[in-house]
Amino acid sequence: MEAKVSWTGTSGMSFLAETGSGHAVLMDGAPEGGGHNLAPRPMEMVLLGTGGCSAYDVVLILRKGKQDVRGCEVKLSAERASTEPKVFTKIHFHFVVTGRNLKPNLVERAIALSHEKYCSASIMLAKTAEMSHSYEIIEDLTLPSEHEKSSDPE
Repeated sequence: MEAKVSWTGTSGMSFLAETGSGHAVLMDGAPEGGGHNLAPRPMEMVLLGTGGCSAYDVVLILRKGKQDVRGCEVKLSAERASTEPKVFTKIHFHFVVTGRNLKPNLVERAIALSHEKYCSASIMLAKTAEMSHSYEIIEDLTLPSEHEKSSDPE
């Protein structure tokens, strides 16, 4: 994996990050650190990446388990050390998983597998941060399940 991060100029603390897969993202610092608050902070990007990594795993595991998952969001709350280096010390993941007839034990298992085996980001951050998670399931009744046979004779 490769990436490049370039300072965008002398009038602030913005950085353009370019990924090896060809995507770009802007990061900026807080005004008290010389930034202009134009984009997420680098540590916010670390937190976002961790949430994305874990949500990706949860959706993939539920799909492989033949669960009719239709939505997954993870709300993260984190605490950081008060002194340098200001590493994450606590991170809580709250998953909101939407679908049809989702089995709570499979949702819980998918989250546990993500945190214990698959999500490199959360496993790495667990070296400094106390990790916790919770979840809720929302039943989606808007469309028939993709796993149910249609009663339409056509």
